[in-house]
Amino acid sequence: MQPHQERVVTEKEELDAKISALDSFLGGQVFASLDVGEQDRLVRQHKYMTQYSSVLSERISNF
Repeated sequence: MQPHQERVVTEKEELDAKISALDSFLGGQVFASLDVGEQDRLVRQHKYMTQYSSVLSERISNF
């Protein structure tokens, strides 16, 4: 694998770890205590991070 390809794989692994942490946070009591606006922003952030991870997966599949 080329160095730039390895960086994409590493980026996806790091992003997926952050998505997992955010998943846990979204199901917790702190999230439930946040105002609706902040909850919405976090849910949207999760959505976009997941979409980004999906694009990285596609790129990796095409290496």
